[in-house]
Amino acid sequence: MVSLKRSDVTVCVCGGGSLGHVCAGFLAHREGVKVNVLTRRPSSWGDTMGLNLPDGTSFESPLAKVSSDPAEVIPTADIVLVCLPGFSIEEMLSSIAPHVRPGTFVGSVFCSTGFFFTAHRYFSSDIPLWGFQRVPFISRTKEYGHKANLLGFKQSHNIAVENAEDPESFRALVEELFGSPVNLLKNYYEASFTNSNPILHPSRIYTLFKDWHPGVVYDRQFLFYEEWTDEASELLIRLDAELFSVLARLDVTEGFLKPILEYYESVDAPSLTRKIRSIGGFKGILSPMVQTAEGWIPDLASRYFTEDFPFGLRFIREKASELGVPVPMVDEIYRWYESLR
Repeated sequence: MVSLKRSDVTVCVCGGGSLGHVCAGFLAHREGVKVNVLTRRPSSWGDTMGLNLPDGTSFESPLAKVSSDPAEVIPTADIVLVCLPGFSIEEMLSSIAPHVRPGTFVGSVFCSTGFFFTAHRYFSSDIPLWGFQRVPFISRTKEYGHKANLLGFKQSHNIAVENAEDPESFRALVEELFGSPVNLLKNYYEASFTNSNPILHPSRIYTLFKDWHPGVVYDRQFLFYEEWTDEASELLIRLDAELFSVLARLDVTEGFLKPILEYYESVDAPSLTRKIRSIGGFKGILSPMVQTAEGWIPDLASRYFTEDFPFGLRFIREKASELGVPVPMVDEIYRWYESLR
């Protein structure tokens, strides 16, 4: 069993993307915390990670060890934090499973891409599993392996914990590590089914590109959030309602998830549009598009397509089918996505 004291804890961050950079830098700055990093490109990383914060301050923190070999960074970890897109989770979990000590907490920075469903296949009950309902930070890599920008904090975090002798102690530790209040969810369903990226991104993607087919081009690359439309808001509200119809059939705590309008402090589609357009951390984010000789087209290799549909919306659709809950809008959007492949 790991030591549940921040004064003596080692975290292994798995993944070298934006969230991996920010989580590694943020946690390494916490007193008494050592951070290992598991990445495919260890030679591109330095011995420290610099982090720029939203208030303009910055700091640099030492990294204990960076490696591409799980045997070098996983056995010493008390906590494993997977910071990877859904399509990479299974490969990562299968590679680290032989090296995880009993009692080590294996978790994910974001669970609606199927972390728990996959982890159940690779770990026995002596391995505590945990994960965030939503990502703890808005993150961007500034200089790969060396510097990152933490663009936004969440006011609080929700996590699910399984197979732990003392979930409350672990919740308190995560709260210390991430510096914001942490709430303990009832079960992994409450972390796995969320109305963030799995429905947020498809709402915008579908309204942007539903009429696209090979040969259609656009004259520019659209801003994803700053040009958000009422049509996208109306679709997001409908998808949110269908998700809640699925949750109503699961053993989840009433009110564990805020409806999309409440979460964004809105009352209808137009006010939701205004809210989404105004969020500072969303400024400057472009739509997933690539430029061709003729013009701009959707980037089907983008994570908006490769993650949020097959490792986000799909799980809502599959659970709805299993429970016999009709989700016509989810079905329509997912069929459209499948027609692109």
